[in-house]
Amino acid sequence: MRFISRIFEKIILYNQQSTYSKFRKKYTISPSFRFNGNNILFYSNGEIICGENSYIGEYSTIQATQGCKVEIGKGCMISHNVRMYTSTAVADQNFAILPHKEKFGNIIIGDYVWIGANVLINPGITIGNNSVIGANSVVTKEVLENTIVGGVPAKLIRYKNSNAD
Repeated sequence: MRFISRIFEKIILYNQQSTYSKFRKKYTISPSFRFNGNNILFYSNGEIICGENSYIGEYSTIQATQGCKVEIGKGCMISHNVRMYTSTAVADQNFAILPHKEKFGNIIIGDYVWIGANVLINPGITIGNNSVIGANSVVTKEVLENTIVGGVPAKLIRYKNSNAD
């Protein structure tokens, strides 16, 4: 039974590595960028740029619609089950009327940003350098650098201590 389990694990690992290799060919991803875990999805025909020494956790998704981009800076820590979308339906509309209105926008994540688990980042968001997005947050507005935000929607919790080591 252990033998079969190990073979199954190796097949899953091979498939995962193959998928992440395809992402590296399609998008601009630093060789030091890490895919930490299973079921990470990058998709659509936009631009995805991932900086050096950054990582993204398992079950995370990045969607870059054609004409839009998602840019992740260097040294970023993106936890599990994080969602980033460059397009979404506009909520304030009558969905019985077609076509539906959509909102589009780039997502720019600065350097050394920490994004907690289960975070949703909406289209058109910029997150400043050295910021923290608390777990289970929905980011609907710009996040200034050196800040800690959290909640639904994400709001300023406090500014980071500039004297911290």
